[in-house]
Amino acid sequence: MATFWFIIDVIFWVGFFILEGFDFGVGALHSAVGRTETERRVAVNSIGPFWDGNEVWLIVAGAVIFAAFPLWYATMFSTFYLALILVLAALLVRGVSFEWRSKDIDPRWVGTWRWSLTLGSVLLPLLIGVALGDLLCGLPIDAAHQFTGNFFTLLQPYGLWTGVTFLALTLVSGATFLAIKTTGVVQERAASLAPRLGWVATALVLGFAVWTGVVTSSGVVPSLIDGIAVLAIAGASWASSQRADGWAFASASIATAATVTLLFANLYPHVMVSSTNAAYTLTVHGTASPPYTLKVMTVVAVIFTPFVLAYQAWNFWVFRKRLASSGAEVAGPPASGSTSTQAGSPS
Repeated sequence: MATFWFIIDVIFWVGFFILEGFDFGVGALHSAVGRTETERRVAVNSIGPFWDGNEVWLIVAGAVIFAAFPLWYATMFSTFYLALILVLAALLVRGVSFEWRSKDIDPRWVGTWRWSLTLGSVLLPLLIGVALGDLLCGLPIDAAHQFTGNFFTLLQPYGLWTGVTFLALTLVSGATFLAIKTTGVVQERAASLAPRLGWVATALVLGFAVWTGVVTSSGVVPSLIDGIAVLAIAGASWASSQRADGWAFASASIATAATVTLLFANLYPHVMVSSTNAAYTLTVHGTASPPYTLKVMTVVAVIFTPFVLAYQAWNFWVFRKRLASSGAEVAGPPASGSTSTQAGSPS
């Protein structure tokens, strides 16, 4: 059961980086693809119906760790305490920017929340990626499962590379999502950005796969997951250069899923590696809740998960149409509830 719930948690992390990943990408790129406030609003409105629901995947991934692996939760959250404060601040600022950017037409007000959205969308995948990378490369944890380093100890080269890699994947996902969700100049700019971002991401994913093999002492011989990750992001880059936008977005999503899976597959059966002493490393079975707790969680998950997935699928179906670059309101209802600019063919 412990291994089963570790896999479930990995699935939630994969879902988070796929779904919230394109949200982050759009938020980070909305000023690059939009030269006017109307164009930027089109980009933001493309994720308006989705962004808050997609964040639930992060909450559930953390909740699974809390309930299924309490010792892992206690050690990880105390280790990343300061980093998590930054993550929460970025989440708050990013969320508020969706709701407040339209409350006034004053350029300074709009500009403040525009940059808040951009910076929040960049920092979140970067910080979360660094944290996940640190789990694998190892942190100073003592026999009492206490972190003995400081904030700067978290900024390890492998963790930083992981964070930059995840950020690059979200940018590719965001650009390809905008290419299938918008029309006009916003679509054209996003489509022209996607292949350039894609080839940068390809190099980063390749480096991440090789470095992961070195960190885990498994060698640099590529595994199946390595191959899928690299080929998928390279395929996304090529497809976007050919203006096969739907295939590009699908390939970027597969690359994101494979990269996240690669990290956790190499982490198992550990959940936090101790660089102080291998005996202090936290494992899946050593940090798991009692079997009865895991059984109850399984029953609850089987009952409620289909409803959550059905609702999210319905949400994507309802808001499936493209957004036109003309006719968007500069000031109006918050982006999270705006549907007035939908037009054109389904994405």
